[in-house]
Amino acid sequence: MKKSVLFILTLLPIFSFAQSQLEEEKKAIAATVQLYFEGMIERDAGKLEEAFLPDARLIGYRGDQLFVTPFEDWKAGTAKGSPRNPNDFKNELKNIKIVGEMALAETELFWPGIYYYDYLTLLKIEGKWKIVHKSWWERSLEK
Repeated sequence: MKKSVLFILTLLPIFSFAQSQLEEEKKAIAATVQLYFEGMIERDAGKLEEAFLPDARLIGYRGDQLFVTPFEDWKAGTAKGSPRNPNDFKNELKNIKIVGEMALAETELFWPGIYYYDYLTLLKIEGKWKIVHKSWWERSLEK
């Protein structure tokens, strides 16, 4: 019994350290997702570039039509125009799952008239989390 207790006490710092590392990674991923959110609202190409890998792809449905868009094309369209009013938008990071140097972030975005569901695949590249793929689906709220 005494050995079991000592063994468990020895493992506690290891588990605590691992949990702390996981939380730090989640914070870094959340920061990347926040850059994505801010880049869209502010129409800031620099923030979008910081969040995405240049070779990323965005794939999703608008109605019944499938769109496959290279990041550079999407960024150019998203960064056009004046910044949007952030009070008109609600973007939420719902969940993060990490496996090694890969992560999946689930987001929900409420925009005027449209609700978007995004799954963002991220990879840790040269120490930074980057969005490498975005799968999305939109639901129109206007009837």
